Amino acid sequence: MNKLISLLVLWVSVNTVFAQTDSSLVKPMGGVVPVAEKNVTDDKPLKFNLNPSGTHYFQATFLNQTWLRYNQSNPGTTVQGEAANNTFDIGLRRTRIQLFGQITDRAFLYFQFGQNNYNINSQISGNRKIAAFFHDAVGEYRFSKNNELKIGAGLTVANGLSRFTQPSIGTLLAFDAPVFAQATVDQIDQFDRKLSVYARGQVGKFDYRAVISDPFPYSTSGVTPAATTNATFAGVGHHKQYQGYLMYQFWEQEGHTTPYMTGTYLGKKKVLNISGGIISQKNALWTKDAANNTNFHNMLLWSVEGFMDTPLNPESGNALTAYLGYYNYDFGPNYMRTLAQMNPADARSLDPNLSTVSGGGNGIPMIGTGHIIYSQLGYLFRRDLLGENNGQLQPYVTFYHGKFELLNDPTNVYDLGINYLISGHKAKFTLDYQNRPYYNLNQQVNGRRGALVLQYQLFI
Repeated sequence: MNKLISLLVLWVSVNTVFAQTDSSLVKPMGGVVPVAEKNVTDDKPLKFNLNPSGTHYFQATFLNQTWLRYNQSNPGTTVQGEAANNTFDIGLRRTRIQLFGQITDRAFLYFQFGQNNYNINSQISGNRKIAAFFHDAVGEYRFSKNNELKIGAGLTVANGLSRFTQPSIGTLLAFDAPVFAQATVDQIDQFDRKLSVYARGQVGKFDYRAVISDPFPYSTSGVTPAATTNATFAGVGHHKQYQGYLMYQFWEQEGHTTPYMTGTYLGKKKVLNISGGIISQKNALWTKDAANNTNFHNMLLWSVEGFMDTPLNPESGNALTAYLGYYNYDFGPNYMRTLAQMNPADARSLDPNLSTVSGGGNGIPMIGTGHIIYSQLGYLFRRDLLGENNGQLQPYVTFYHGKFELLNDPTNVYDLGINYLISGHKAKFTLDYQNRPYYNLNQQVNGRRGALVLQYQLFI
C-alpha cells in the first residue's frame, strides 16, 4: 500500500514540477507528420535535407517509455524463486530510434531500432546487456503521383487484421498497445514484424494494404515445438502468410508516410473510419489426437473495427477519441496464449489450484481460438484547464472481452487511466489502473488482481 501511495504522490507532483509550454505535435512512432499537417509553432524535426527544396530528406526520432509499476501478483507468483504477493518494478517498456527519409521523389527508406521490456527479469544467461535489434528495415517505392500505390519489401510492421496490429506506439491513447491485436507476436514474427512484400495506398476515401509474409519458423522463438491436444504453432512445414486490410475514411485522410497507425491525434485531425482486416496461413498450427496422430490446422484471423478522433471545440482544444473492434481468431482447437507485458515476476505460477493459463506475475490469457471485443474511449480537456501553457489532461477507459474455446468464463480486463500531456505526445505522463482475472483448474475465473502503472514518455 505504501508503494501505491508513493506512486500517487509522484503523479500529483508532476503537474507542478514538469509544466511546460504545450507545442504538441502528433508525430507517430513509425508514422511521421507530413509537412502540410504541421503548425508553424512546432519544433523543428531532426532532419537533414538532401536537396535545396527539402523534398528529399533524412530524419531521426527517438522515444523512451519508462514504467514505474505496482502489481498485485497472480496467486503462486515468485520473483527469483521467492514468493511475491505483490511487486514494484522499474523498467523500460520501449526504447526506440527511427531513421527514415524520402531518398528520391519516389523512393522511401525506413529503419526502426531499439529494445523492449527491459527490467530486472530481462537478463538472458546472466547477461544484463540485452541486445537491441532492428524492428523495421524496409524500402518502399511509390509508383503513382500521389499515394495510390506504394510497393515495399523488407522487415516491416505492415500487416492486415487491424490498426492495433501496426500501432504507432508514440501516440497511444492508453498506456500501452492492446497486444492481443499483434496476434502472433514473437511466435512466428519478430515483435509483430515479418519479412514481407506489400502494396499499400489511398484511392479516394479508401486506404488499403495487401501483404505476403514469410513468417519465421516457430522454433526460432526459442521454444522447442511439440504437438499436444491443444493447438500450438507447428514445428514442421513452412507456408507463406497472406494479409489484407481495407479502411474507408469518412472525414479527413490519415497520414500515409509509414504503415503505422495513430492512436490519438489530440484534436489535430478529424477522422472517422471503418475497416476490416484478415491474416491467413496454411497449416500454421498442429495437434496430437488420442491415437498420437499429428493434425495440422490453418490459421485464420479477421476483424472489423471503427475509429473516431475529432476536435469538439478547436478553439479550446477539447477532443474525443473512440475505438470499437471485433476480432475473430481461429488458431485451431483450444489454442490459448497468456500475455504478461514486461512481467515483473517469474512467468509460471506455483499454485497447484490454478490453471496454467493464469501464469505468474501479471499474466492474462488474451490470445486464443474464439472472439474478442475491444473498446477505447478518451476525452481531451481544454487547453487552459490547468492554466495557460501547463499542458492538458486526457482521461480514458478501455475494455477487453475475450471468449475462448479453452476457458469456461470470459476474460474481462478493465483499464482506467489519464494522460498528462506536458507537450503533446512529446512529453507526457500516463497513470493507468488495470484490473484482470485469474483462473482455477476448471478454467473458471477464480478471482481478480490489479496493477497501477506510471509511465513517462519522451519523444523527439
